[in-house]
Amino acid sequence: MTGPFVPLRQVVLKVHSRCDLACRHCYVYEHADQSWSSRPKVISEEVVSQVALRLAEHARNHELASVQVILHGGEPLLAGPTRLRHICRTLRTALDGVSALDLRIHTNGVQLSESYLDLFAEFDVRVGVSLDGDQAANDRYRLFASGRSSHDKVLKAIDLLNQARYRHLFAGILCTVDVRNDPIAVLDALVATQAPRVDFLLPHATWDTPPPRPDGAVTPYADWLLAVHDRWTDRGQPMPVRLFDSVVSTLGGGPGLTESMGVESADVVVIETDGTYEQADSLKTAFDGAPVTGMDVFRHGLDDVARHPGMTARQHGVDGLSEQCRSCPVVRSCGGGLFAHRYRGDGTGFDNPSVFCMDLERLVRGLDARTSAGADRPIDGFDALAEGVHDERALRTLSRARRAVMRELLSDLNEEQGSLDGELWGPAWQLAIELGRADGAPLEDLLSHPYVRTWAVRCFDGRALTGDLASHVAAAALPAGLADRVRVPVCDGFVHLPGLGRLRVREGFTSLDLTYPQVSGSAPGWEPLRRVRAEGMDVVLDDVDPHRDCFGGPVSGRLRDEEVEQWRHLLPQSWALIRKALPETASAMAKGVRFVTPLAGPVDSELVQHGGGFAALGLPLDSDPVRMAVDLVRGFRLGLLDVLLDVCDLYDEADVRTGRLLADTYARVATDALRCEPGAAHRTRGQWEELTSAASLTALGRRFVDGIGRGL
Repeated sequence: MTGPFVPLRQVVLKVHSRCDLACRHCYVYEHADQSWSSRPKVISEEVVSQVALRLAEHARNHELASVQVILHGGEPLLAGPTRLRHICRTLRTALDGVSALDLRIHTNGVQLSESYLDLFAEFDVRVGVSLDGDQAANDRYRLFASGRSSHDKVLKAIDLLNQARYRHLFAGILCTVDVRNDPIAVLDALVATQAPRVDFLLPHATWDTPPPRPDGAVTPYADWLLAVHDRWTDRGQPMPVRLFDSVVSTLGGGPGLTESMGVESADVVVIETDGTYEQADSLKTAFDGAPVTGMDVFRHGLDDVARHPGMTARQHGVDGLSEQCRSCPVVRSCGGGLFAHRYRGDGTGFDNPSVFCMDLERLVRGLDARTSAGADRPIDGFDALAEGVHDERALRTLSRARRAVMRELLSDLNEEQGSLDGELWGPAWQLAIELGRADGAPLEDLLSHPYVRTWAVRCFDGRALTGDLASHVAAAALPAGLADRVRVPVCDGFVHLPGLGRLRVREGFTSLDLTYPQVSGSAPGWEPLRRVRAEGMDVVLDDVDPHRDCFGGPVSGRLRDEEVEQWRHLLPQSWALIRKALPETASAMAKGVRFVTPLAGPVDSELVQHGGGFAALGLPLDSDPVRMAVDLVRGFRLGLLDVLLDVCDLYDEADVRTGRLLADTYARVATDALRCEPGAAHRTRGQWEELTSAASLTALGRRFVDGIGRGL
């Protein structure tokens, strides 16, 4: 089978082929392939220059927006700061103006020092560290050749990374699973490191050299990981865990987030210290020579490597898996497991399920049951949402999905841009971590605020300040009594507390230490948000949030008291119409909608998504209660779709026309009951019929459109 051409976007560059630890589970030194022993210890400047040339050539030819290079080993720090500086400078220079370079290093951490971190800060190199948990877990394998523990040195390295000046470099921790270790102790130890993210790796094994299964347990690795997940959940999910996030993403119809699970095409190549190209390092566990390509950077370009049969074998998705895998109901989530783990030396090669097959299936089903992500249904309540049945289960699912997306966004923001507002970001990030550990789920309130996502997304392209995190954290921490004061930014003479209001401050301040008495009751300068209540409805009029302008229409400024009274008079009238014509929708809105943002003009009718999700609606004040009711229901439906599109691919987003048609049809199915216009239902059905023939709909999108049809 000939695979599609997939450009290589990730390079694992071996800069040193030896290690200062003697880990007994290391696939490089302890498994079948022993090619390391014949390679140069340190990568030469000539090889580095040629690697940079090949990578820039490949990125330019395929117009790659970004490429990732991971400095690896052995132990890459053994290359020394002088050689590492040359490598970083050469790569950055070669890719400048060609493609964004995501430069990383993965280390055991024992030699990490301030001099190395200063170097990495200079070249923006993210640092990943290997740590298997508490000292008992880590000392099972990660020892010096003398048998001495490396645990204390790794913790010192992590303490350095957690210093404010280096924290933005901390990429996360890789932890290899050993089922003999206490999963609770391992998770607690990893949480204590304050790592921005964690990934759990199954130990490398094949059918010929299967993994240990103490006491004959059938699925010990799944049981261990599910115990970790339960503890992680109990502790408020204090940091993203890539393995769990990947499974939940694929259960929801999204992409896999890790090479070890999911069916995405492989786009990584390894370059050894002598300049030879190899396939994924994990193949070293299969047989001697398994990763070999026969190519090198002096004679071959990356296009040649991308066409190698061993590379294309991992680019067929589900079709490239074994027959047993293709018929498995959880294949979209497990993806057949890591390619190397499928090997069997009986002539079948890699045409097998993973040696962890039973563990992977139990893990996927266990996470499905715990998260309601739904292996047979993209997300729990998906079909009900499509049909317009807004049951409580579906709203809970979407709320959970939005919080998960927000957690990931904030984590990415911390990695990529948190250092830009160091004075405010660092303390605010630490307080956010504390919120995640506190009773009463104050962090969940922060993640659920509808305009936090708008702010976070804008930070990535420079349209918002990352220091505003302090305002969001203060809004959660101060009322809950979890902080006496929080340093917050001042913008245009105001401190904004999302969901609460704003505080007018004297001129000349760019930031200040805020306390709760300053933003409560009738404190001087405090302008609280006002509420509108009616039978079954209780919403906040948000007329001050700096990021509320996400509805495709101009927002109103701070409302005068008489304008607030107009809202309190007209909004309940529209709400009464919704309760009468669409009682089920009204019930869902009562549970989900928390904010209404007054607009100064109409919403763009071609808007595909509303940035506030369904928790916030934006609409202009209208003397006609029917028009306001239509605006409310339309906004709610578009908000539901907004959150759903966070976790489910329904159509090719390049097809803007289909996106607009989907959004408008989904909204019209609900609002037709309010419009009472002749022919409205007929026009909506016509739109739906046009939508059913859209070529850019995914299989999941067609299922959603079919559900809309059932609701007509």
